[in-house]
Amino acid sequence: MSAVFLLVRHATNDLVDKAIAGRAPGVRLNAEGQRQAQHLADRLRTAPIAAIYVSPLERALETVAPLAARLRLEPRISKELHEIDCGGWTGKTFQELNPDPEWRLWITRRTGARPPRGESIVEAQRRAVDFIMRLRREHDGATVALVSHGDVIKAALAHFLRMSLDALESFDIAPASVSAIRVGAQWAQVKLVNDTGALPRARGSVG
Repeated sequence: MSAVFLLVRHATNDLVDKAIAGRAPGVRLNAEGQRQAQHLADRLRTAPIAAIYVSPLERALETVAPLAARLRLEPRISKELHEIDCGGWTGKTFQELNPDPEWRLWITRRTGARPPRGESIVEAQRRAVDFIMRLRREHDGATVALVSHGDVIKAALAHFLRMSLDALESFDIAPASVSAIRVGAQWAQVKLVNDTGALPRARGSVG
């Protein structure tokens, strides 16, 4: 038997592509992120989701709320899906980080890097994969949604793709995207990566 896991990144907020939100509290979805969360609920409304697990951060909880309401499921907050602890980089903009050689190492050779006073990508991968394997036993034969963060999802996918963590910058996990893996006791298949669906254009938009 096996279980299907839908790996969902939280929807967008004002720090996406600008700064490291990390585990800072109070980072909430902006208007576009709220729209993405509603669209996510529409996209997954017919998926046979039996359980939802979610990171404890506000942006993840706000992302999953419309889907959970649509499916009448209570999300289970799970520390295993928490964002990477970015330590001393938390709150810094990418412009501020670019001159830092430790940041450049994080981008180019992540397996040998660690945020100052933070968590390594290897540690984040281990907790995410161990959690998925545990849930596979608990939800055998079911589909489960896991709402987490970009690098955590990338690290989990890299494990199942047998891909080096140093190559995480070679693919994207966009806000409100869905990736899918089917996991058995001794095998796994990545079925989908970074699917965002087609957002309808806002009324009055041009071009």
